[in-house]
Amino acid sequence: MKKKGHEKEPNHERWLLTYSDLITLLMIFFVIMYASSNIDTTKYKAVSDSFSVVFNGTGKTIVGDDNSPSISETKPTINQETTEKSKIEEIKNQVDTYLKNNGMKGTVSTNIDERGLVISLNNTLFFDIGKAEIKPDSQKKLIEIGNILNKINNYIRIEGHTDNIPIKNDRFQSNWQLSCERAANVTMLLIDKAGIPPQKLSAVGYGEWRPVDSNKDERGRIRNRRVDIVIMDSKFNQIENNKK
Repeated sequence: MKKKGHEKEPNHERWLLTYSDLITLLMIFFVIMYASSNIDTTKYKAVSDSFSVVFNGTGKTIVGDDNSPSISETKPTINQETTEKSKIEEIKNQVDTYLKNNGMKGTVSTNIDERGLVISLNNTLFFDIGKAEIKPDSQKKLIEIGNILNKINNYIRIEGHTDNIPIKNDRFQSNWQLSCERAANVTMLLIDKAGIPPQKLSAVGYGEWRPVDSNKDERGRIRNRRVDIVIMDSKFNQIENNKK
C-alpha cells in the first residue's frame, strides 16, 4: 500500500502579490490624473470648440474656462451668415416690390452694403426745401415701408444728409441741424405710426459731409439730399447693445 505523501503548507505570502498589483494600479491612476490636470488649456479649448460647432452649429464653447466668449462675442458661423444674408435680401425684395407697385423707384432706392440694407429716400419726395417736416402725402408711404421693416428684429439707423449749399433761415442755422431734424422726424414717424420699437432705432445727421455723388452739378446734389434708412446687419448687434 502506497504511503500518503505530506500535504504542502499553505502559502501565507500570496496576498503580497495582490497588494503589489493594487499599489501599481493606484500609482498609474494618480500619474494619469496628474498629467490630465496639466493639459494644455489652449489645445483643450480648441478641441472643445470644434466639438461644439459640430454638435450644435454655434461658436459657443461647451466646456471651457470662465473667460470663454459668449455667443454674441464669437465669430458668426457660415450658416448664420447665410441666414442673415437671406433675411436682408428678402426684406430688400419686399421693399423693391412695394416701390415698384407705387411708382416710387425713381425717388427711393435700395442697396445692400457692408452695413446691411440701405433704403435711400430722396428729400424732394418727402420734404419741402429748407424744411424738416415730412410731407403729409408722403407719410403714408413711409409708414408702409416701416411696416415691412418691422418684420425683422435688426437695429435700424436713420441718417440725414444734405448737399453742400449753405442754409440759414429762421429755423435752421446749418445743414447739420436740418439733416438731424429730418432724421429725427422720420424716426418718430416709424415709432408712432409703424410701431417699430424705439430701442431698435437711432437717428443721426451728417449734413453735407457724406455725399454719394458730386456737389458740382444739380444732378449730384439731388442724390446727396437724402435720408437713409439703414437696416443693420446682425453682426453689429454687440456694438449696438453696448450703447444701451
